[in-house]
Amino acid sequence: MVLEAMMICIDNSEWMRNGDYAPSRFQAQADAVNLICGAKTQSNPENTVGVLTMAGKGVRVLVTPTSDLGKILACMHGLETGGEMNLAAGIQVAQLALKHRQNKKQQQRIIVFAGSPIKHEKKMLEMIGRKLKKNSVALDIVNFGEEDEGKSEKLEALIAAVNNNDTSHIVHVPSGPNALSDVLISTPIFTGDGEGGSGFAAAAAAAGGVSGFEFGVDPNLDPELALALRVSMEEERARQEAAAKKAAEDAANQEKGGDQQASSQDATMTEHASAAMSEVENMTSDLMVGYENLRQALAMSMDDPAISHDVKDTDMSEASASDPELALALQLSIADSAKDQTSQSDMSKLLADQSFVSSILASLPGVDPNDPSVKDLLASMQNQSKPQQKNDDKPSEEEEKK
Repeated sequence: MVLEAMMICIDNSEWMRNGDYAPSRFQAQADAVNLICGAKTQSNPENTVGVLTMAGKGVRVLVTPTSDLGKILACMHGLETGGEMNLAAGIQVAQLALKHRQNKKQQQRIIVFAGSPIKHEKKMLEMIGRKLKKNSVALDIVNFGEEDEGKSEKLEALIAAVNNNDTSHIVHVPSGPNALSDVLISTPIFTGDGEGGSGFAAAAAAAGGVSGFEFGVDPNLDPELALALRVSMEEERARQEAAAKKAAEDAANQEKGGDQQASSQDATMTEHASAAMSEVENMTSDLMVGYENLRQALAMSMDDPAISHDVKDTDMSEASASDPELALALQLSIADSAKDQTSQSDMSKLLADQSFVSSILASLPGVDPNDPSVKDLLASMQNQSKPQQKNDDKPSEEEEKK
């Protein structure tokens, strides 16, 4: 694992406004820079990255080499484009920033994004390259955007002057639908060339989301991050499973509750019907008992021709002739008997009136007059009342005699 200090030189000239790279040259360049910074700091926690601009009012260092990725990414926001790129000044300032790095064991590397024409002479660039090689500084160049006459030749000469054991690289990225960062992932700037190259191929691939590692993180490079991602994923999976199980249980309970509610309603209706029928039976039984008692009382109070009627009349006549008070009591008894007989006749007529009885039963809650058991009971009551009514309608022997 290579320990490096890196400076990235950004081209923010007027040429970066062009839209031949989606969404623009400058935005495509910014995405590639963010990818490189993330991959570099992830490959080794002691690696440092710095950023400077080569256009505008002059070369300006945005951030000196640091391992704070948030600070590096924050410096990319709000950059303005304008002016012309000064490649020679940018490389020299970057070399000076690397010279003052805190950890002298870090290898030095400069990555240059050149998206606009180069005004410098070829010889001047070769001299800068030899100086970088003397100070053991590796150089990577991303050639994109404007392609004027001699630009590629000048950059190739610069790489040839600085290259030492194939530690420096140049990549030509033509305009097209592919993003600049996607093209750079498969180039030596990311893949490196062993100990002498950039040395963060796995981290770069992970940052680009193209690695074969779980969650895009190599557990050998960052075991704590890989473990945290794995635990987070397992917790999320468990939460989703619990939510799905709870939803299924709620649906089942809701369906079961509907069935229980329907069953309870049926049971309640059955209980009400049974209570109503019981009430009708009790009332009918009371009516029958009252009717039977009344019939027996009437039978006892009335004279029965089968039991020595003539003898009783004779005895009563003789007794009444000798006792005026007894005669008065007999007359009152006969009057009461006539009243009871009239009441019995009226009760029989009421029970024989089917429409009257049906209206009374219909007014009772939960009673169906059309129920077979109720009809049978009413029929039996009517049958019992008919013989009595017939007997009442027959004239007595005294009336026949009269």
